[in-house]
Amino acid sequence: MQELIRVENLWKKYRDTESTNGSALRGATLSVKSGELIAFYGKSGSGKTTLLNILAGLDNPTKGIVEIEGEDIFSMDEKKKTNLRRLRIGFVFQFFNLLPTLSVFENVFISLELIGKPNRSAVLMALKEVGLEGKENRFPHELSGGEQQRVAIARALVKEPLIVLADEPTGNLDSQTSEQVLDLLSRRCRANGTTLIMATHSPLSCNFVDRVMKVVDGVIQEDDFSPELNG
Repeated sequence: MQELIRVENLWKKYRDTESTNGSALRGATLSVKSGELIAFYGKSGSGKTTLLNILAGLDNPTKGIVEIEGEDIFSMDEKKKTNLRRLRIGFVFQFFNLLPTLSVFENVFISLELIGKPNRSAVLMALKEVGLEGKENRFPHELSGGEQQRVAIARALVKEPLIVLADEPTGNLDSQTSEQVLDLLSRRCRANGTTLIMATHSPLSCNFVDRVMKVVDGVIQEDDFSPELNG
């Protein structure tokens, strides 16, 4: 597999201080291959979400390099970064972020409308793949939490993105539903050859990826970490 994402010596400071105490990220370095499934595992406040936001170009680092397919995303202007997010990156969030006044179908369809590819058949296929066939006309409030997250997964994957970034995708779900959602998300990403990068504090999530990176106080510790053994 080819390298898709390269991160080198990434720092993010939120306070004007010379100490590392105000840093959400401290020298993060990693390489992600195309089609790889990765979990950033750590407690709340460890820097996981900051790292995802920087990978998406939603936040700027204090220093460091982030390259996607060999291109430094922070050399891009805002229009190019917006196009990168719309065309190449899918997002799955803890609280689903569905539009309450739109139907299930419309919540997924809007993902294609934004990139100028309004394909109704693709939406129906995406909903079928996540087990929501027949629920296209329902609204978010008529669905369970697990079903809402399935809509969010369909919305992220329908545009066939290069990368899916998932921020605590099971943080608002019970354990049984979490396992179902993680199985679905990982299976669909593997089937599509999509790279998945997930921020999580749940050991369960780590069982569905290829590689786990423990994040502690803005520092990435990678490779042989096992959440079951290390707690």
